Amino acid sequence: MPDLAPALVAWYRDNARDLPWRAPGFGAWGVLVSEFMLQQTPVNRVIPHLDAWLALWPTPAALAKASPADAVRQWANLGYPRRALWLHRAAVEIRDRHEGIVPRQVDQLLALTGIGDYTARAVAVFAYGDHHPVVDTNTRRVLARAIDGQAQPGPPSRRDLAAMDALLPADAATSAVVNAAAMELGALVCTARGPRCTECPLRAMCAWRAAGYPDTGDTRRRQARYEGSDRQARGAVLKQLREASEHAVPIDDVAADWPDALQRDRAIDSLVADGLAEAVRGELRLPR
Repeated sequence: MPDLAPALVAWYRDNARDLPWRAPGFGAWGVLVSEFMLQQTPVNRVIPHLDAWLALWPTPAALAKASPADAVRQWANLGYPRRALWLHRAAVEIRDRHEGIVPRQVDQLLALTGIGDYTARAVAVFAYGDHHPVVDTNTRRVLARAIDGQAQPGPPSRRDLAAMDALLPADAATSAVVNAAAMELGALVCTARGPRCTECPLRAMCAWRAAGYPDTGDTRRRQARYEGSDRQARGAVLKQLREASEHAVPIDDVAADWPDALQRDRAIDSLVADGLAEAVRGELRLPR
């Protein structure tokens, strides 16, 4: 396996974006909130929401005091609003189990609501400086191309963590930079479509480039179209509930102009099932 770490570190020092969660002293709570928000949401949409969220709830205990409805309302249009509920529950758990301090150990982070392998390791590495492999979609693409000679990564697996771990230097501080650099390279240069291979610091070591950029197939799951989808219907219902502030809305008036009544009803039912809305005496409201 080629040693990609030195090239990644050198490139990152010259090309890393200036992002809030990379600032010294940003704190584990800020890193955790940012990781929740960055799941399936672009960086440029996250930054203003992150600033507003941390201004309102600068600690887990502050968010834990708020209601789930407050969290869903503040989440606004970030999408996938169950993340707001999960983050609120995680804040309550951090307050109750960890004296209000975001835990450092990966197993303790994994025990919190809404936190999986990636987020747990990201907090441990980027907030606390510990030595772990951190693998997101961008990292997986860099590994697939540079090491395996594949155009796109396969389905996520434990093999990804092992491959990244093998690249990390022993020094924890440098290994954190390598983790961040691989993610950044995948986001900015080694992109899913139109990779800028001539600008890549790994071009001399890349197995995919050496093989002539073969089309090895793409098994990534395609995201369903948003327009006209149940997700869009759910978003319309939640938008109306957020705008109603703390008031309930008669169910018959919720998204009353939605073109597909069955889809509207399905959206309401799914939001109630997910805990994002409550139906009480013929009215719908955000959870309390």
